[in-house]
Amino acid sequence: MTLRRTFTTDLKRESVHLTQRPEMPVTQAARDLGIGISTLQRWIRETHQQGDAAFPGLGRQILTPEQEEICRPHKESEILREEREILKKATAFFAKQSR
Repeated sequence: MTLRRTFTTDLKRESVHLTQRPEMPVTQAARDLGIGISTLQRWIRETHQQGDAAFPGLGRQILTPEQEEICRPHKESEILREEREILKKATAFFAKQSR
């Protein structure tokens, strides 16, 4: 089983910055850094599309306040479901104890 490599935000940004120099083609930069060409090309594309928000780190997206407001009820309902499941298990446990 192979492990997926993770890269820091700083490495991604520096790699993209390195490819912006005229003497450093993408293929050469990827080879020097030890990463895949397609990976580096994806980082470049994400940087051009998203700007500073391209690499938020640890897989977390930077959400606008409107997007956060939309996600909030879903998160709250998930928490309530988990709490309900815990209470069901606790009720079953104490019911067995009292017999």
